[in-house]
Amino acid sequence: MGASDSLRAAAADIWEAQHRHPFVTGIGDGTLEPSRFQIWFRQDYLFLIEYGRLLALGAARAPDLETMARFAELTQAILCEEMALHRSYAAELGISAGDLEAERMLPTTQGYTDFLVRTAAQGDFAELVAALLPCMWGYCEVGKRLAERERPGDERLAKWIDMYSSPEFAALAGWCRALTDRVADGAGPAARAAMERAFVTSSRYELAFWEMAWSQERWPG
Repeated sequence: MGASDSLRAAAADIWEAQHRHPFVTGIGDGTLEPSRFQIWFRQDYLFLIEYGRLLALGAARAPDLETMARFAELTQAILCEEMALHRSYAAELGISAGDLEAERMLPTTQGYTDFLVRTAAQGDFAELVAALLPCMWGYCEVGKRLAERERPGDERLAKWIDMYSSPEFAALAGWCRALTDRVADGAGPAARAAMERAFVTSSRYELAFWEMAWSQERWPG
């Protein structure tokens, strides 16, 4: 079993809770309310900007040219291709990209992105890789499972499933898993423990992100 499989096993309950979460099941069966979905794509748009920073830091800290180039490609894919889906949702509702960027982060988005960027800047490269993996791999796994069911009638939700179940997105997630395995092979016990902590923390934030949109989270006061 590779290191990524071990990390997945350490967070298995959290990941299965994601699959059972009403936001995720609502995407799959087409019953997710538009108000909740709009919170998700507005907040995820802001999240992806910071995730792009994480990937850019990955490129800067990569130990070899091939890995640096791949991180640069991932940054491009996230900031252009994946965020294009969010812009298309916004355009349907008359929301500009500027309005999306002016959106205020909710507490969960703020906490998750702060954790990711801090880990990328202050942790070692192995922690960076482990912290980024749950987002990429988790969305791929959710997308694939939902794609096995009947396609929802809501075209916005169907496009969501198409995006995250696509072979192209699976290839990105697969590369991130392979990198995690490779980095872990050269890591000592302390570094591997730090990788697990980072992976589990990101996994918890992934679950919290679904709950944020479902509960329509707001700042207090």
